[in-house]
Amino acid sequence: MTSPSPAPVLPLDLEAVRDRVNSALARFMAEQHALLSSISPDLLPVAEALRDFLLDGGKRLRPAFCYWGWRGAGGAADSEGIAGAAAALELLQASALVHDDLMDRSDTRRGLPSMHRRFEARHRASGWRGDREQYGAGAAVLLGDLLLIWCDELFVRCGLEPAAVLAAKPVFDLMRTEVMAGQYLDVLEPVAGDSMDELALTRAQTVLHYKSAKYTIERPLQVGARLAGASDELVAAYGAFGLPLGEAFQLRDDLLGVFGDPAVTGKPTGDDLREGKRTLLVALALRGLDEVDAKELDSRLGAPGLTGEEIAELSTLVARSGAAEQVEQRIEQLMDESLGALEAAPLADETVREALRALAEAATVRRY
Repeated sequence: MTSPSPAPVLPLDLEAVRDRVNSALARFMAEQHALLSSISPDLLPVAEALRDFLLDGGKRLRPAFCYWGWRGAGGAADSEGIAGAAAALELLQASALVHDDLMDRSDTRRGLPSMHRRFEARHRASGWRGDREQYGAGAAVLLGDLLLIWCDELFVRCGLEPAAVLAAKPVFDLMRTEVMAGQYLDVLEPVAGDSMDELALTRAQTVLHYKSAKYTIERPLQVGARLAGASDELVAAYGAFGLPLGEAFQLRDDLLGVFGDPAVTGKPTGDDLREGKRTLLVALALRGLDEVDAKELDSRLGAPGLTGEEIAELSTLVARSGAAEQVEQRIEQLMDESLGALEAAPLADETVREALRALAEAATVRRY
């Protein structure tokens, strides 16, 4: 038997960027741990929960795109400041995840208890008074808010020149507004939207763009570019590359949310169906099913107490609709569009183009 071919060697060590971001996060969280401890020993569980959540997992995609956006605009490879600025995006992501898990009533995140469940369990184990679910929810809201505050703090004092931070701040702020707007539209759709009307696909696309696509890739790239003093031409080129790639990333995530293996996703099988997510995948499925099956899927999405067997039945309806194949085709089209824009982008360093290609593949080629 012949030996397997070695894995391709990337032009730059992408893992090194992740390590630098992790180090910046660890330093920042050590400072915050000391601050919270000085306020009250009762805040130690808060500090530990946030430290664990930030340092024990995550792909660090947003910081990676921010870093390579900086490099493509001529930023120095060894800058400690860009590592801190990029790490601020991970604090924003952590804030969104803590709140998202609470809104979706998710039990796990990355294979561990979600933040509100962690504090519910603390209430139960301590034998405290009152409603443990309300306590867990309140703790998750406050901890998510704290992470949102910290993301701004770390970004502003990342170590880069104040003028550079000031130049990038409008994009950083726009990104935060867009993701919160997208989150609200995602919450609104299941309760106010008509999944069977002609605008369902348009609304799903809007949520996809603002809750995930722009926030995951386009804006991080542009933040990094502005920190390095990029031209408007390069910022626009990053948009042309990043938006379709961000959409492809989220569409892959939507497929994993219905058909994914918990070992890959860190969440239970069919979690998006259990949570009633009205994704583009679901919107396409409702269009592809006959009237009886479409009504069945629509009425049971997000229903309280869905069993594993019922989730499997809903997954079968989605599979039968042909929506998964349509989404796979859309991902392929988006990748072609994104990589075409990357080829035309006026980057300062050709090796950055290779790194961004590798990141694009890592963001979208994920298996069930």
